[in-house]
Amino acid sequence: RNIHKTQFSLLLLSHLELEMLSKKASQDSHGQDSSYFLGWQEYEKNPYHHVRNPSGIIQMGLAENQLSFDLLESWLQRNPHIVGLQRNGVCVFRGLALFQDYHGLPSFKNELVKLMAKIGENRVKFCPNKLVLTAGSTPANESLMFCLADPGEAFLLPTPYYPGFDRDLKWRTGVEIVPVHCSSSNGFRITASALEKAYQQAQQLNLNVKGILVTNPSNPLGTTMKKPELNHLINFAIAKKIHIISDEIYSGTVFGSPRFLSIMEAIIDKNLHHTDLWNRVHIVYSLSKDLGLPGFRIGMIYSNNQTVVAATTKMSSFGLISSQTQFLLSNILHDKKFTNEYMKENQKRLRKRKEMLVTGLKFSGIHCLKSNAGLFCWVDMRHLLKSITFESEKELWKTIVCEVGLNISPGSSCHSSEPGWFRICFANMSEDTLNVAMQRLKAFVSCEFNKRT
Repeated sequence: RNIHKTQFSLLLLSHLELEMLSKKASQDSHGQDSSYFLGWQEYEKNPYHHVRNPSGIIQMGLAENQLSFDLLESWLQRNPHIVGLQRNGVCVFRGLALFQDYHGLPSFKNELVKLMAKIGENRVKFCPNKLVLTAGSTPANESLMFCLADPGEAFLLPTPYYPGFDRDLKWRTGVEIVPVHCSSSNGFRITASALEKAYQQAQQLNLNVKGILVTNPSNPLGTTMKKPELNHLINFAIAKKIHIISDEIYSGTVFGSPRFLSIMEAIIDKNLHHTDLWNRVHIVYSLSKDLGLPGFRIGMIYSNNQTVVAATTKMSSFGLISSQTQFLLSNILHDKKFTNEYMKENQKRLRKRKEMLVTGLKFSGIHCLKSNAGLFCWVDMRHLLKSITFESEKELWKTIVCEVGLNISPGSSCHSSEPGWFRICFANMSEDTLNVAMQRLKAFVSCEFNKRT
């Protein structure tokens, strides 16, 4: 009886505490219960290490690029004066340590727009005055939501899409997401009919559609958007008078054809840069994937709309990039010989590692969507499902995480409309670890096959 009283008291106390908090703090609307995040939690309980914990879970759900750290570390060793915050032999520590406004260092912004142009083969010239610095691409996307839509209004997102968007775009802004369902029948490419169907669905839900957000290259597909897709997108935005956000944080990871084609280039090619659409197009970029620096928190918004630039610049004061970080990276990017060699070598390494994963999966009878970019593959495991349902996909995912020891992301966490697809990352581990993962998967598939025969 005393135990029951104690439990009741704790429940009552918890309820009273929740009443003292805001709805944002007390309601679980963050999206942390997604299988994408739950897989990470399982990994963190039992992380793999080739010596200390060889039976642990291998992290294959993290889109992190660790393949080219040696190149960056070599640059740092050759340039100790930059690391020591010196310019032309003069210490600049004091100037960097004192207050900086939220517009960012002009030298850094100049180097960033040059990098964006270089990635696009200099087909588009970007202006530093249209660029806003943010502490990563997460606040960049959120700031655009705050600027372009009010709570209860909607953005369309082609599926499958990055699971974190449910948090990044919705949690604090109150903006709704309406999926544009894409199909494996055409390699999950965006079609005009899929766009129109999603728009009609939003109208049936009484949602005012303010724009569409795409990732190019795609996360989780690992593919670049082709010209017909971009034209569908552009024509749709013109017809509906809505915004386009193009998240291009993987643009420098393209290691195969077709080449990367930015939304800005596509609009210029259609001679639309003097139309209303020009002010409704916005790009999100970051150094987290291309340079493998997610811990440095370097993100940015590029917009032709000066009102959006002004508003997001003010918002950026809530999440600034340190001046020391900007100084270091502006010097790295200024070294064009290094950055050119880095991008080429990094893409070469990504291609090799992706081929390792694809080959390893083939040995297990598993195939992937053909890809040419990113740090992951979109993997077809439909033949391993007991039934073509998302319940069966979840059951398979739990087995792979908890019994096989591989944290991969199920398609349902990416809002795929077809069960049985998984995202598997390949650039955040050593070759030896990847080989261990492939051996585990092969053993599991063989066991499953024997069970069924």
